[in-house]
Amino acid sequence: MNAPTPGLEHSPVVHQDVEACVDALLSQIGKSVVMGLPLGLGKANSIANALFARAVADPSISLRILTALTLEKHQSLPDIAHRLVDPIIERLFGGYEDLTYAQAVRSGRLPPNIEVAEFFLTPGRWLNADLAQRNYISVNYTEAFGLLADRGINVIAQLVARRGEGAQARYSLSCNADVTLDELPVIRRRRGSREPLVLAGQVNQELPYMLGPADLPASAFDHILDAPRYAFQLHAPPREAVSLAQHAMALHVAGLVKDGGALQIGIGALGDAIAWALTLRHTRNAAFREAFARLGAHAADDGALQPFAEGLYGVTEMLVPAFVDLWRAGVLKRRAGDGAVAHGGFFVGSKDFYRTLREMPDADRAGFRMTSVSFTNRLNHQDEEQQRVDRRDARFINAAMIATVFGDVVSDRLENGKVVSGVGGQFDFVAQAHMLEGARAIIALNAVRQSDGKTESNIRYAYGACTIPRHLRDIVVSEYGVADLRGKSDRDVVCAMIGIADSRFQEGLLAQAKTAGKVEPGYEIPARQRDNTPESLARKLGQTRANGILPAYPFGSDLDADEQALASALERLKAMTATPASRARAIARALTLPAPSAEERQRLARLSLDTPKSLQERILGRLVLLALRAIGP
Repeated sequence: MNAPTPGLEHSPVVHQDVEACVDALLSQIGKSVVMGLPLGLGKANSIANALFARAVADPSISLRILTALTLEKHQSLPDIAHRLVDPIIERLFGGYEDLTYAQAVRSGRLPPNIEVAEFFLTPGRWLNADLAQRNYISVNYTEAFGLLADRGINVIAQLVARRGEGAQARYSLSCNADVTLDELPVIRRRRGSREPLVLAGQVNQELPYMLGPADLPASAFDHILDAPRYAFQLHAPPREAVSLAQHAMALHVAGLVKDGGALQIGIGALGDAIAWALTLRHTRNAAFREAFARLGAHAADDGALQPFAEGLYGVTEMLVPAFVDLWRAGVLKRRAGDGAVAHGGFFVGSKDFYRTLREMPDADRAGFRMTSVSFTNRLNHQDEEQQRVDRRDARFINAAMIATVFGDVVSDRLENGKVVSGVGGQFDFVAQAHMLEGARAIIALNAVRQSDGKTESNIRYAYGACTIPRHLRDIVVSEYGVADLRGKSDRDVVCAMIGIADSRFQEGLLAQAKTAGKVEPGYEIPARQRDNTPESLARKLGQTRANGILPAYPFGSDLDADEQALASALERLKAMTATPASRARAIARALTLPAPSAEERQRLARLSLDTPKSLQERILGRLVLLALRAIGP
């Protein structure tokens, strides 16, 4: 098979067999391979797996893989969780082709000729994988391009969508324009040289064909793997349940978003909660105002509670499904200078999200423009004037694990150095907020967490890790309120942060601040801030939860009603049995429960616990029943 013609314009070699594709790659770049795989969904799994297998079989091949957010079907879970999760995984993405390098890294059994390094880890999934922890590289997402160049990358293997046939075919970078777009000039410059940078695409027709910057001619690629037998099912995580605390944070945030502004939000339940609060504000304004008032929240002015006349424009590293929901609701409608309603760098989402993007008319899908993270995450000198116009009154909203009373934010690692996820684009968005007219960076975090059966505050006096330093502090939101920190003195920042902490920890934080001389001895926490408890939150918002204003799955779910109930019950069961003492109490209560109803038996059957085969299964079934009744209908 002939190698691609050197130069800027050429036809890629189209392969029907992955082994032939790997042969061609090795023939072109030699046995020292530095492969970049896009973050998340956009990895060419079949090419990556075949190249990995070739390096395992041939120690003379040196293979270094540089990537981020490796998606896996299965995870380490207790047996009871596997009973629920495994059938869901099989149904939603059982046909996903797992990445074999991930299994080797997780087991710590990489051959000496293979190295895998990531700059963003799937949150919380790699804490106990020593090899992943040792090889993690801390870098801003926008600097991944430089990282790849410094490491001598010579092949990019990316999943793509195809439109057209033969010589007329075009390919979309679809879910991952993020870094590859920035690499294209380097690919062209090195094409035909002794050290080429080869772009290999793997076609997957489940991918939506995204237009704009992601839409490329065939000549951009060197090799294409295009055969139905390699068309694996896309990884499609179902949407997570939104907790009452997350809904409360989202209501606070919604009162900070200005009509006619720009919006960035992240992945997960908090992003869904924020999108839902903005949707309520626009489409069911009376219900939104009722929930806002029940919470005791405050807005800068009445305009922050009004429906959206001009609407919002989205500029985000990750195009989360919530942006499509906001577009459907008529909130995301202000267009940037190039006509986009949203610019994104990459996406991962549910099956419904992929299907919606695939089935959109071109005119609508063109409004969601996938582009480089150098464009979304920073002000680009080529486009800066227009970016400043488009990003007026921007609200960059990101989640955090921990914040200190001084406004330091911790989002990526623990105090012992273990990496939970990565910096990603959070630092750049916070810094960008300080550069743009009217923009604000909003950090949202739960006031408390459960750890080993104990409740711990997520607002600390100090912490031995930092993602966002306090000189970039801006706005921090918990379920209990908003702390506006920008330009404030240390004393005022400390008092504001204590004001949004859980009341069980407020006095301890204040005592530390007074001892250090950061707050005057006579200061007392205002009365309105002394009732920051989960019970108080439930009293304020419980009715809105019950009447559907703040539902657990505001935009629907790939899980059916039984799976949703069981997922909530297993979360509750985890909390109820976190310590030996609490587990003993839960078992004692569970064994005295009345027999399950027909609906409860149906749900127990989903876990194969309706007819227990052992004493252990009987106890487990009764514990699940206890948890089901604790969460209610």
